[in-house]
Amino acid sequence: MDYPKPSVTVDIVVFYKDKVLLIKRKNEPFKGKLALPGGFVDPNESPFRSACRELREETGIRVHPILLGVYGDKGRDPRGWTISIAYWGEMHVVQSLVGGDDALNPKFYDFNKIRMSDRLAFDHSDIIFDAIGAREIASYAR
Repeated sequence: MDYPKPSVTVDIVVFYKDKVLLIKRKNEPFKGKLALPGGFVDPNESPFRSACRELREETGIRVHPILLGVYGDKGRDPRGWTISIAYWGEMHVVQSLVGGDDALNPKFYDFNKIRMSDRLAFDHSDIIFDAIGAREIASYAR
């Protein structure tokens, strides 16, 4: 039996204090909308390495990402069936942000003001909401 294959992407939520890192999308879909850094996994590239690469290409920063979850609801991406492997991480020191690749103006936003906003691309508000929960759980383990 032949099964259709989804595209695989990564998204990464980066926290700094009570803020989350977002980029402005340079291209369609959702051109001009705020989004998490991320993108398509290259052939023969692990999702973890892809998340690190996409974060570096789109923002100029590095963090050690932690697996958050997998997102693949129908309609999450207008380009077709796309499954995203999401990660989260924290910055403890401000690094210089530089937009690159297909991302513009990386900036930290107060997540209490944007997490349910319809200004975000794809299902990124859901991913941020889940990352906030994962971060809170992780803080109890410390």
